Amino acid sequence: MTDTKSTAQDESKVTLVTKEGYAKLKEELDNLRNVKRGEVAGRLKEAISYGDLSENSEYEEAKNEQAWLEGRILELEDKVKYAKIIEEKAHLATVQLGTSVVIRSFPAAKGAATEEYTIVGSTEADPLGHKISNESPVGAALLNKGKGDVVKVMTPNGVIEYEIISLV
Repeated sequence: MTDTKSTAQDESKVTLVTKEGYAKLKEELDNLRNVKRGEVAGRLKEAISYGDLSENSEYEEAKNEQAWLEGRILELEDKVKYAKIIEEKAHLATVQLGTSVVIRSFPAAKGAATEEYTIVGSTEADPLGHKISNESPVGAALLNKGKGDVVKVMTPNGVIEYEIISLV
């Protein structure tokens, strides 16, 4: 008998990432486990050697860093464990996870610039790097839309419309 509660819980932990994003998660996890842990342990050992721990700010700082580090390691282990790699989609008719899309404001003002974004999972979102999450307002609005479609996005400043120029 399958535990449906456990299965639903596991599905809610799924982390959508590209191959590149998965590699970055594993690299960060490896660095934290194999480099940072040793550095923090060394700082703790040194701080303890100063004596009286009740008034030892170096010790408190190292303890806090160790707590953060162990929390981040657990978080990354979960993300890697439940990672679902987004397959790169080429020449699709609609925007999907992993799709790069060229958009511009609608209606297009004279000389309006186009912008290209790749739709990724929330773990990899980097708007400055032109990677937007499928959970963001713009990303969610673009999903399952095609070239020529106009999408409306609710923002704090009101509704903004974008036209999909092409899928890359």
